[in-house]
Amino acid sequence: MAQFFGLSHVDIAVTDLDRALTIYEKCLGFAVVQRGEGFADLEATPIKIRLLATRKPEARAAVRIQSPQVEAGIDALIETGCALLYPATRTPQQELAGSVRDPDGNIITVWRELSEDEYDFVPALPKELSWTEDAEALLQALLKSVPALFRALARYRVTREAEALAARTRVVSREEVIRGFILASPKVTRARNRKPLIDNGIDADKYQADWDAD
Repeated sequence: MAQFFGLSHVDIAVTDLDRALTIYEKCLGFAVVQRGEGFADLEATPIKIRLLATRKPEARAAVRIQSPQVEAGIDALIETGCALLYPATRTPQQELAGSVRDPDGNIITVWRELSEDEYDFVPALPKELSWTEDAEALLQALLKSVPALFRALARYRVTREAEALAARTRVVSREEVIRGFILASPKVTRARNRKPLIDNGIDADKYQADWDAD
């Protein structure tokens, strides 16, 4: 059986190698690691891009480039001679993405994932038990205090902790949410959960046993 060791290069056919390097090296920032007669290899970790000079490209490539600044990336590519295909747009996959076509017809899509703060909806709780309306509303309010990067994990942990506390009644109330919000964090960092509770009108001192729990 043949062995494979993963994708090593993506070949992009271009008619003008120097012009292509203006886009892929100078604008996109991919470093040239090897150059020979009619080609240039660029580091695009974890793979490489090989620009292949040819008079008449037989196939076009489509590459996706991740960037924290999608709109600025599209503008920079247009300045190098690329043509706009699609402006930066929110997608159903909760991404921001835009595309250009380089002078050789290859498509470059610049994209990034949206943070939860940019969603046009509130993600549902991963519930398995019944929840009272005020319990669910409280947890959604408390989760706003968690940085977007860590919010999905916090949502899962607090939901699981609250439902474990409600195992006997099978209904999660505000009380289980409050205690779950405290207990879901390691003891060493638990104190940072105090302010969100206080901001939502909760007497945090009432739950001292949970703050102290291992």
